Amino acid sequence: MLGLFPFLKKPPLVPVIRLQGMIAGGGRLGAGLNDAALAPVIERAFTRGRPVAVALVINSPGGSPVQSSLIAARIRRLADEKQLPVHAFVEDAAASGGYWLATAANDIWVDPSSLVGSIGVISAGFGFPDLLARHGVERRVHTAGTSKSFLDPFRPEKPEDVARLHAMLDPIHSAFKAQVQARRGSRLDGARDLFNGDVWVGQGAVDAGLADGIGHVEPRLKALYGDKVRIVPLGVRKPWFRRLGIQLAGQALAAAEERALWARFGL
Repeated sequence: MLGLFPFLKKPPLVPVIRLQGMIAGGGRLGAGLNDAALAPVIERAFTRGRPVAVALVINSPGGSPVQSSLIAARIRRLADEKQLPVHAFVEDAAASGGYWLATAANDIWVDPSSLVGSIGVISAGFGFPDLLARHGVERRVHTAGTSKSFLDPFRPEKPEDVARLHAMLDPIHSAFKAQVQARRGSRLDGARDLFNGDVWVGQGAVDAGLADGIGHVEPRLKALYGDKVRIVPLGVRKPWFRRLGIQLAGQALAAAEERALWARFGL
């Protein structure tokens, strides 16, 4: 009916983007959150229907730091361009890259049991230096370039390889810290080390300055924009085979990887 009477004031509109699951790059269709898949969803949220704000509902254990950075940067570019506030609401977790996404918002709201933080970078693997010899198997590796055989799991770990790994991890960690400091600023508790990979729960995250309060999406948006606010959910559409319950080999691998990420937080 409002379309028939354009002079009538429409209720305020807040699109809600759901950011659910592992953050992953690469070409695995439907495997986690990535900038390419989310770009049209984010664009639609900021440009369709004259929104008064955009909300993010985040439930992510993290993943790719590059994709986390790209998604957060896209949200901030559009928010600044359209001069719209962004509100983030954390469900089970906004950890590691999931928290990087949350920092794209102007304010962050959590559940009393939400897991927040894990501001660090991790590289994990396995080593089997004695396995081949035990079974009489000879390992043959030939490289052009002295650094091509790096952290070979079938060879003993070398100190110089570990040093090279830290030389790669440290700049990523620095970029993560810079993002948090730029977005949270003076709200952070300067007396604590917030960048050591620790996780805070609910009110603890608020006390640390990583979040702004306890709150859920619908009541908080109504408090900000009135009881008649229109809350419109948006998300990446699942591939047809996922909607039918079919899981391809790549998706099965991605599911196992995501399960391992969640398991780090006991979820």
